[in-house]
Parts: sequence; structure tokens; C-alpha cells
Amino acid sequence: MTITTRDWALHLGVIALLLAANFLLPEYHRGVFSRVLVLAVFAMGYNLLFGYTGLLSLGHAMFFAAGLYGAGLPLYHLGWSVPVSFGTGLLAGMAVAAVVGVLALRTTGVAFMIVTMMFAQVFYLGTLYFTTWTRGEEGLVLSQAMRSLEFGGLSLNLSDPSTRYMLALALFAVVLLVMLRLVRSPFGRTLVAIRENEERMRMLGYDVFRAKLTAVVVSGLFCAAAGAAYGLLFGYVGSGFASIQYSILPLLWVLLGGAATTLGPLLGTLFMFYIIDYSSGYTAAYLLVVGVALILLVLFFPKGLLGSVRERWLRWLP
Repeated sequence: MTITTRDWALHLGVIALLLAANFLLPEYHRGVFSRVLVLAVFAMGYNLLFGYTGLLSLGHAMFFAAGLYGAGLPLYHLGWSVPVSFGTGLLAGMAVAAVVGVLALRTTGVAFMIVTMMFAQVFYLGTLYFTTWTRGEEGLVLSQAMRSLEFGGLSLNLSDPSTRYMLALALFAVVLLVMLRLVRSPFGRTLVAIRENEERMRMLGYDVFRAKLTAVVVSGLFCAAAGAAYGLLFGYVGSGFASIQYSILPLLWVLLGGAATTLGPLLGTLFMFYIIDYSSGYTAAYLLVVGVALILLVLFFPKGLLGSVRERWLRWLP
């Protein structure tokens, strides 16, 4: 299935709107959008494995945290530059994803979910054990001086709100367009076919294990990119990002926005972030409000917001 002009127009239009938001939004909401854009990349990485490949994982926090620590530790302890630290974050995420994928893909279904969760818990406990370098739950604060980016004789301060937003948008735009190209490619259609009928694909001669392992590694790469960017842009690296909560959150974001949709993760992340933000300002029982909203969404939009829109009205949506 090829990418149509309409597909390109939709995705480039969304990127253009987000670019305009940098100049139109108040400072607070611009800060919120900066976080949402980075976390949406995390959700897109999860969506590749869950939405398109059909593998339910509860271990994606370790990929996010691998990128976070892979970028944060060299920057903090070794004084490496921002671009090099970001690169080490990507490599760390890919390495962890490759090792976990080779082992976890020997299982299927619920067993795969449990194995990935166990690996993530080991990673989380590791961040608590090696407190000499990670400082555990206290975490590492990356100073503004550490987070300066030298480019073409210019110095960019990643703590500047506008710079942070533009870099978050750049990462989001790259991953979004790569995702669009990926899911519309023969490889992407292979993943969907594996999700629908794995045994038939195996009988047709496809190397199912290799396809799923590639999906795990690419998913881990996207999640690690989000983790590395989060640490570098917001200046904090802590064990909390490796906890089970951060494995559940991308699942909720994808389910809310619509699994196996390219823009669903952004919509789900944005919706969840703002409903928690606004409800927590009115009541301490904000999780009850979130729960009610989730129940209503499941009842009226069973395939997520964008997934249900695609099913009912706009079937061409990728």
C-alpha cells in the first residue's frame, strides 16, 4: 500500500500546526506540548509493537529508561556532548531491545507480556542498585551548562522553552514520517499480517521471528529516542521512569488515540495529559475522573479516538 498525497498532506499539516503552536501558545501550554511531543514518540514506538505487530508488552519502560540513562549518564559523569550522549542513548535502547527481543520472542501471548514485564523490573531494580551512578529515585539533575548544544558556531541552550519545543517537534516529526513510511511499506504490511494470522505467514515462508525481532528493535529505538530526548530536554534522569507505571502509560495512550494509527499516539498522549492536568486542579480524586473518562471512551470509541473515526467515517486514515 503506497503513501498517497492525502496521507502526506495530513501528516505535514499536523506538523505545520504544531510548529505554529510554538508561536501561538502561552508559555505554560508550550511547555506541556514539549513534553507531550516527546512522550508521543514513546507511544509511537509502543504502537509499532502493540498496534501493528500485535505484541502486548509491559516492559517498554526499560527501553525508554535505557535511552534516558544511556544519554544522561555519559553527559553527567563523563562530560560528553549532547549529540554524542543522544547517540549513546539510542544505541543503549537498541542493544537492550535486541537482547530482550531474542529472549522474550521465544514466548507468545500472555507469557510474552509477563516476560517483558520481568525484564523491565530487573532493569528498574538495577537502576536502584547502582545508586553510585544513578542515584536511584533521587535521580540526576542535568544542569543548563551540561545541556548546551554547539551547532555551526551557535550555542543552543536546551533549557530555553522555544528551543526545547522546536527540538521536541523535530524529533516527533522525524519519527512520525518514518512511522508513516514504515507502516505503509511491505515490512509494515508483513507486521499487520503477522498480527492477524501468524501461522499463515509462517506457512507462506515468511521469517516471522526475524520480522518480530526487527519490530522489537525499531520499537526500542523509538522509545529510547524519546527517553534520551526527555532527559536532555528536561534535565532529569531518575529511576521512576523505569517503573511499571511507565510501561502501562504508553499502552493507555495508544488505546486512547487508536492502536495501529499513525497519529493516534499523539492524540491519546495529549488527551491523557490534559485530562489529568485539569482534573487534578479541581480534586485530589483526579484518578477517578480519569477512570470515568476511560470507561466512556471504551464504550463510545472502542477502537480509540482516531481508530473509531477511521472505522466509522474516514477509512483512508493511516
